[in-house]
Amino acid sequence: MESFVNQVNAVVWSPALVYLALGAGLFFSILTRFVQVRLFREMVHLLFSSKSSDQGISSFQALSVSLSGRVGTGNIAGVAAAIGFGGPGAVFWMWVVAFLGASTAYVESTLGQIYKEEDEGQYRGGPAFYIEKAMGQKWYAWLFAVTTIIATGLLLPGVQANSIANAAEVALGPGQMIHTGFGSLGVTKIATAVAVVTVLGFIIFGGVKRIAHFTQIVVPFMALAYIVVAVVVVFLNISELPGVVSLIFRDAFTPMAGFGAAIGWGVKRGVYSNEAGQGTGPHAAAAAEVQHPAQQGLVQAFSVYIDTLFVCSATAFMILITGAYNVHAGEGAFLIQNLPADLAANSPAFTQYAVEGVMPGFGKPFVAIALFFFAFTTLLAYYYIAETNVAYLRRTFKIPGEMMILKVALMASVFYGAVRTANLAWGLGDIGVGLMAWLNIIAILILFLMGRPALKALKDYEAQRKAGVKEYSFDPDALGIKNADFWSNKKL
Repeated sequence: MESFVNQVNAVVWSPALVYLALGAGLFFSILTRFVQVRLFREMVHLLFSSKSSDQGISSFQALSVSLSGRVGTGNIAGVAAAIGFGGPGAVFWMWVVAFLGASTAYVESTLGQIYKEEDEGQYRGGPAFYIEKAMGQKWYAWLFAVTTIIATGLLLPGVQANSIANAAEVALGPGQMIHTGFGSLGVTKIATAVAVVTVLGFIIFGGVKRIAHFTQIVVPFMALAYIVVAVVVVFLNISELPGVVSLIFRDAFTPMAGFGAAIGWGVKRGVYSNEAGQGTGPHAAAAAEVQHPAQQGLVQAFSVYIDTLFVCSATAFMILITGAYNVHAGEGAFLIQNLPADLAANSPAFTQYAVEGVMPGFGKPFVAIALFFFAFTTLLAYYYIAETNVAYLRRTFKIPGEMMILKVALMASVFYGAVRTANLAWGLGDIGVGLMAWLNIIAILILFLMGRPALKALKDYEAQRKAGVKEYSFDPDALGIKNADFWSNKKL
């Protein structure tokens, strides 16, 4: 199974996807005149300027839901994997894909807002919606929706659950071994899987409002605590910092694991972590109550910075400054081996050893707790994304109890992922991320050629901002944007 998954991944994550993700980010950065830099202050201002409604959530809640998807196991275990397989230089390419990807995140999230709909008392939108409405290709929209349901409902949850279980096992030990249908498992993994599934079920049965309220409290608090610990670890090893920064930049272009490996792993884990171009962010963006679509696009662009430039960088500096990493050379060999050979790079172990080395007795459990909250909130975001795409499909094709089936399937996936090997869980997750990225990036590039709706929205927003309006408005018909029914009806 693992061999087959690796073969599929080699096709999905060929160099073509790496260059597509980087190229799209550069393309949209140039077209928006680097909106991620020009309107940085406006992004921060918008975070707290909108309020929720009966149908929609606030910009900050939408950011929290989106960040709960972005800030997850990719920020801890994913960064470790990028370093473990691509060398320290992979961190540089994670930064590059985040900086360029912020413009991609603006475009896709603005599209999510422009073409959103009201469904059973709440806003819904995402790539499937804008592919159908703006591109007019319903078959492509269905392909994205089905792919996303499989990816976020079945493949990706296993990655998050697996990292939670592995972190718990490193912190607490495996416990008594029990023979099961999944092989011999420690009590720690089984108990962790049961606990995660139970709490997850309680929240996802409460709907998007409960998800939004939970994530807006947990995500900022946990991210801040994690960054504070990272700052302490770096400060206690401050003399090593210049050498680490130099190593990242030096290895990015003459890497020990090969130039292609650094770029490939940096981009792969960067896209997995910050989700720019992947098509997940627009779902939460569409749920927000805003005066103008561009506002939520800017907020989502800012979330990419938070994810990669803050949280991922915190992990990278902790790992590199303490030397708590190995660099694999393939076939069981290592270019650098500072830790036991049996530690999986696709796990939170590097990060746990890094913090533990500076804060004995605190590091392993702290990272396990941080990872639990990061990964758990990501599971909530995955459910919401899958639910939105099920809602899209049921507009024309209804299955009795489809939402209940989704909830049960996702919880089963979480349990299965928690008890499987890390490499298999990550391999399945990478397939899901890669397929969504292919479909979504191609779609937003085609939409640019067909009418530039996201860029028209940005130009309109900047014109109103320059005019000093107190209340923003959006008239898609005046801008030549068709089928934006929600906004067309709103102005009537």
